[in-house]
Amino acid sequence: MSNTYRVTGMTCGGCARSVESAIKTEAPGATVTVDLGSAAVTVEGASEAQVKKAVDEAGFTFGGAA
Repeated sequence: MSNTYRVTGMTCGGCARSVESAIKTEAPGATVTVDLGSAAVTVEGASEAQVKKAVDEAGFTFGGAA
């Protein structure tokens, strides 16, 4: 089951790749799709706590479930 979360502060493709990489580092094997236009990340295979930790550590703002 996938979950979608708001992530603010992403302004470019590099930001999106940073968020994706951080989540995959925190939750190896997770499937991550970043939608830069809607400032959302859809994740399968990671808990909300793992996603929040990864996003925060990457320097972006976790906004909870979208």
